[in-house]
Amino acid sequence: MFVGNLTPILLITSACAAMSDAEQFAALQVSLLQNAMLIAGIVTLLQLFAIGPVGGKVPIIMGTSSGFIGVFQSVAQLMGGGILAYGAMMGASIIGGLFEGVLGFFLKPLRRFFPAVVTGTVVLSIGLSLIGVGVGSFGGGSNAPDYGSLENLLIALSVLVVILIFKHCTKGILSFSCILLGIIFGYIVCAVLPLFLSTTGITPEGVEYTKAWVLNWDKVAQASWFAVPEIMPVPIVFDMRAIAPVLIMFIVTAVETVGDISGVMEGGMGREATDKELSGGIICDGLGSSFAALFGVLPNTSFSQNVGLVTMTKVVNRFALACGAVFLILCGLLPKLAALVSIMPQCVLGGAAVMMFASIVMSGIQLITREPLTTRSMTIVSVALGLGYGLGANTAVLAGLPQGIQLIFGGSGIVPAALVAILLNILLPKEKQETA
Repeated sequence: MFVGNLTPILLITSACAAMSDAEQFAALQVSLLQNAMLIAGIVTLLQLFAIGPVGGKVPIIMGTSSGFIGVFQSVAQLMGGGILAYGAMMGASIIGGLFEGVLGFFLKPLRRFFPAVVTGTVVLSIGLSLIGVGVGSFGGGSNAPDYGSLENLLIALSVLVVILIFKHCTKGILSFSCILLGIIFGYIVCAVLPLFLSTTGITPEGVEYTKAWVLNWDKVAQASWFAVPEIMPVPIVFDMRAIAPVLIMFIVTAVETVGDISGVMEGGMGREATDKELSGGIICDGLGSSFAALFGVLPNTSFSQNVGLVTMTKVVNRFALACGAVFLILCGLLPKLAALVSIMPQCVLGGAAVMMFASIVMSGIQLITREPLTTRSMTIVSVALGLGYGLGANTAVLAGLPQGIQLIFGGSGIVPAALVAILLNILLPKEKQETA
């Protein structure tokens, strides 16, 4: 929960900083990570206990969504990165969150459009789109001068191996905390390496640089022990280049949340989620994302990883989960902790991210196969993924189309895959065994 909540912030701020305003982002990153922890805790409590129609009162952990990483990276590239692009992401998140909140009130008549094959395809497409991002960090960060160096690869691989060891060779809390333990191991490796290896390198042009795996302890030392989170740390910008694809992504997020809540209720409590639970969950998802954007935080949504954990442990006590939310709130008031997270080397992050993002792929496969696969469902999945990723990987094919179409379908396979899955589910005739 802790690591998964901060990973998207690290990835998107790094992508924006690599293009422009690197110094500003270096100063902002601690504040954004601090805010991310605080908001995740608050929105989780709202989801657990509800205020009016906002919140499903379901055992769901909320946090910064990984699903938006692909879309936001394409927005950053389109707008040239920097503070402007990040502010546009926040503006789009405010509008998109409000839009998703409205969808939540009309969920009952819309629910039939989002069966397991659609939600599973969406979750699968999100996981597949993120694996490339995780591999980029695995090599030390795509923009690092020593990207793909043996040192970065070995550090990332060692983190991944440690995660796998704890995941499959231990039980209880050690197994559940495998990702956190892997990252701690990565920090230890990066702290020890300067004793044996040089921390600097020389580019082919003769310019000296600091290697990507080096820990910047000065950033931690300069951070204060306690601080109140800052509202609107970046200026909010409303730009259609960001709003158009993000709006579609919020529909995708609503579908994913339906799948997560359904999975938690079936796996943890042995019953289907009610319309009220699903509606409240989506409303909380949307309004929580708008609230998060005011603090410079990426959209908040239900954690798909939580589904598997609840299914395994059967821990559905909302007060137990609330303890985790309170811990996140306390962490959000401690800039030292946020600074410690912000100095995480990309290769350490990549070793964990590959595992986390691959688990999202498996969640999608589980949703798709929850019901027997038919010719119709296989067609939906194959065409949605094929066309979605075909357009996402080869955006040049859209060059002759209006810019609005390019904004929606270009740069990320998630949005087109989701739209195609939804449309095919509506248009393709149901097979006899499905209507029986």
